Amino acid sequence: MKKTEYWDIYDKNKQLTGRTMERNVFNLKDDEYHLTVLGVISRPDGKFLITKRVMTKRWAPGWWEVSGGGVMAGESSRDAVIRELKEETGLDVSGCGDGYRFTYHRENPGEGDNYFVDVYRFVLDFEEEDVHPQEAETDGFMLATLDQIREFAAQGIFLHYDSIKQVFED
Repeated sequence: MKKTEYWDIYDKNKQLTGRTMERNVFNLKDDEYHLTVLGVISRPDGKFLITKRVMTKRWAPGWWEVSGGGVMAGESSRDAVIRELKEETGLDVSGCGDGYRFTYHRENPGEGDNYFVDVYRFVLDFEEEDVHPQEAETDGFMLATLDQIREFAAQGIFLHYDSIKQVFED
């Protein structure tokens, strides 16, 4: 039987409240948040690892994205992004330095799902055969140029692009 996972609850200043919520049970008050992470992996040649969401996803199936997910209760943001990248791509970025770039947040009044997103970027020298996408989450991957990512965004099929575009450009 799968263990119930929990997320910490944060206040509007991104401070821990000492309370937790069950993962994906969105019952937060309007001034409460959970924390998620996104991790961009770039190669020294300037290409970015992006993945395509499986078609069975309830939200944005078939769209391109960078890996990420929820931060578990008691877990640091950095540990979460390292875990998520390893799970979803097979790549280990733990030796790549801090990687933290910025945080943004989403307000969904009345929906119980407000969240902060810590965005990371790691430079890692890897080959395509080093990538092992998580089959339940992804329908393949590509090493994309910034222009290719911008084109997917222009087509409306790159998740979170407007919120994270600066991480690709710095």
